[in-house]
Amino acid sequence: MTNSHNYPSSTTIHRETLPNGITVLVYERPGSQSVTVEGYLLAGALAETAEFSGLANLTAVSLMRGSQNYSFDDIYEKLEAVGADLSISSGYHLTSFSAQSLTEDADLVLDLLASVLRQPTFPEPQLNQLKGQIITALQMRANDTQQMASRTLRELIYPNHPYGRSQTGTFQSIPSLTVAHAQQFHANYYGPMGMVICFVGALTPAQAVAKVQQTLGDWHNPAQQALPELPELVMVNGRLHHHHVMPDKYQSDIALGRPGPTRAAPDYLAASLMNTVLGVFGMMGRIGKNVREAQGLAYYAYSSLQGGLGPGAWLAAAGVSPDKVEQATSSILDEIARIQNEPVPADELANSQAYRIGSLPVGLETSSGLASVITDMELYGWGLDYLLQFPDLVQAITPDDVQAAAQKYLSTEHLGIAIAGPEAE
Repeated sequence: MTNSHNYPSSTTIHRETLPNGITVLVYERPGSQSVTVEGYLLAGALAETAEFSGLANLTAVSLMRGSQNYSFDDIYEKLEAVGADLSISSGYHLTSFSAQSLTEDADLVLDLLASVLRQPTFPEPQLNQLKGQIITALQMRANDTQQMASRTLRELIYPNHPYGRSQTGTFQSIPSLTVAHAQQFHANYYGPMGMVICFVGALTPAQAVAKVQQTLGDWHNPAQQALPELPELVMVNGRLHHHHVMPDKYQSDIALGRPGPTRAAPDYLAASLMNTVLGVFGMMGRIGKNVREAQGLAYYAYSSLQGGLGPGAWLAAAGVSPDKVEQATSSILDEIARIQNEPVPADELANSQAYRIGSLPVGLETSSGLASVITDMELYGWGLDYLLQFPDLVQAITPDDVQAAAQKYLSTEHLGIAIAGPEAE
């Protein structure tokens, strides 16, 4: 793909909603020999309590461990025999699935997907094994300064809020989760209403819709519940500091930030471009240029914006020597203040705009990249012509728009600052 005229759009993406509530999106690539499937259900960690954190994730990863029609061994033997992939994961709002196969094996993959989504058995030995793997992953996280800085920051800036909880659970919650808990979560939240499934590859729209009708068209769950509403977020007031002490480490990691915009916010793209200038473009943006290159304070330094269905975090992060924590933190705060107080020069903004527009085709070179962005267009309500509009939307962002987004979503005074590593001597 070399220009926006070749991007998927409302003229080339087929969209159809089945009577039971499943929305099917199809983008045909006639020259392909394979099919990529991406999609989601409205089932996630928002439905958990703190006591049972990790339940949505455990339920999702348990689905592939067996269904009424296929045992654990059956599922993986069938996939391996044809070189196909199928995976399921969970987040705060969604349970997502993805699959890839040759075109002639699409029926097999869809049959397996439908079986594990509709009729999982949650075999206890497999569930207990997964719990052990999750505990091991939590132990590895607890020993990783970068991950613990990020985790500590979320607890600071999302107090008493689902976004502040660990999606994978805790050392306390995981052992208490049972087969009955997974079964009840599945019964309450898994169903066709709000489900989206996207196909990219060598299937026509008629073929893809017929396959979904055959495997999922008769799925009904009268007891399917909507996820709870996201509770109102209390924004950070003042500088909230926490040092998670890890005495046996030689590096400290910094994570600072605050809740940012949702993807549906009218100024999300301006905020995203602002973050590109600040911590992404080139060698990790202005933060990387100052903290890492000019001062040599950090092994890495960057920022990210994690907008989603809710107010995802804006995060700046750096890995530094323990004696450089204060200097690196101060330098990141200086860059926040600069982008808030000084308009971005036109040439610097133009470079970031060109980077964002130029990098878009790279993400659309693969069927999985196409399926992911088409699914996002549905999820966030951008419309099927979003890719055609994207270059113009980015080009239309002005230095004033960038500065306004920085002033609205960033702060040097009201944010969380988390450090993970040894105490400074």
